[in-house]
Amino acid sequence: MLFLSAAEVESLLDPDAAIASQRRAFAALARGAVDLPHKIMHPSGFDDSVVFCYAARMSGDTGAVAKVGSINPGNPARGLASIHALVIAFDPVTGQPVAAMDGGAVTTLRTAAGSAVAVDLLAVPAAATLAVIGSGVQAKAHVRAISRVRELADVRIWSPSDRRVATAAELDARAVDSAEEAVAGADIVVTCTLSREPVVRGAWLSPGATVVSVGSFEPSRREVDEDLVRRAAAVVVDDPETAAGHAGPIIGVVAKADLVALGDVVTGLRSPRTSPDDVIFYNSTGIGVQDAAAAWAIIDTQTPAH
Repeated sequence: MLFLSAAEVESLLDPDAAIASQRRAFAALARGAVDLPHKIMHPSGFDDSVVFCYAARMSGDTGAVAKVGSINPGNPARGLASIHALVIAFDPVTGQPVAAMDGGAVTTLRTAAGSAVAVDLLAVPAAATLAVIGSGVQAKAHVRAISRVRELADVRIWSPSDRRVATAAELDARAVDSAEEAVAGADIVVTCTLSREPVVRGAWLSPGATVVSVGSFEPSRREVDEDLVRRAAAVVVDDPETAAGHAGPIIGVVAKADLVALGDVVTGLRSPRTSPDDVIFYNSTGIGVQDAAAAWAIIDTQTPAH
């Protein structure tokens, strides 16, 4: 049985391999070729943490993968990541556990890689300006992943924390003084926060902008305002069924039937962008098949039989 630390996960799954794993995940989901039970997101009655459980299976020759963890919004102030988790993979035939790995690292890599897939498919081809709202591990991972699918000339970072200065320096980006300054004129906007109030407003966007939200993963979290969602020519999600129950900015604003599945874009069934001036919104709540694809991509580097 493999036991993999965060550092080992990161060394075994580089950004390009992570992006490839997510393309496979969303394509398989679009074909209806995966097992994807409903995920559990349970806000604690004791504090502001959230416990979550995901499970999925990608294929007959890769076994089930389960992830359990906790989201603790107060962790950045403690110098810790907000998300901690454990990912366990099971043998496809016997069901015996074959790997246990740091779920925080898997989540960070697969979330950013999934966003990179969305950006590659949804953003205008010449997109070169990226605005990131947030300055933690997801913000860093998103800059690195999106740089693999677009040649970025200007990366701007804003967060309420002064940490944005150090994060920007680490990424050769620019720390700016407000979210609006970051977003103004940006081709791609990514929100990597746990905010319950909008941090990006539709009025700030330039024509043609593609907006990605990864922190709006439960009904109480809304990183973008309603105006942005209504302005979007298309609202794309990782999974319409999941988004309809979990994606805060979408609930009560966009009907499930009107949501575009990212997998349908990956497989060419849908083309959400009809004009270079369209604003496109992608809301990722995170789904278990993403973890399954990433976990088995990691396992296959050690046991390439699958």
